[in-house]
Amino acid sequence: MTNSLLFDFTVNKSTKTVVVTREFEAEKQLVWDAFTKKEILDQWWAPKPLLSKTKYMDFRVGGRRFWAMVSPEGQEGWSIWEFTSISPTTNFKMTSVFADKDENPELPGSDWDLNFSEQNGTTKVSISIYNESLARLERMIEMGFREGFTMLLNNLDELLATLIQRQ
Repeated sequence: MTNSLLFDFTVNKSTKTVVVTREFEAEKQLVWDAFTKKEILDQWWAPKPLLSKTKYMDFRVGGRRFWAMVSPEGQEGWSIWEFTSISPTTNFKMTSVFADKDENPELPGSDWDLNFSEQNGTTKVSISIYNESLARLERMIEMGFREGFTMLLNNLDELLATLIQRQ
């Protein structure tokens, strides 16, 4: 990652929202694919040493991703993403909830709004995460969401560099 690339992480408890903005030295289509294709997502969507394991993903409005973060000891923390809006290569929205291995959701969840824009080969991803419950937002923060999400975005940065070199 170039030091001049934008990275911002803001928590606003009064609006129960986390806003993350991050730039990547990659074309928008490649960054979009990294967020929307399970084969690529599983390569970066977990802070090390955890791994991301997608059981299934149907990226369409009304579709879902059922996936887990897996510890080196094999412990699984499951989540469900339900895609609520998709504007190809520019925006998608989803609801994210924790779940058990049998796909039973733990409500309330959070609403994610992801926006993608490109300028001069640099892609900016702006993510707004709204939590209906302040308790859920606080739980995310206590679980190390800032540190973990920063790590996985760094994973993406490394993966993008590798994918670009292969082109």
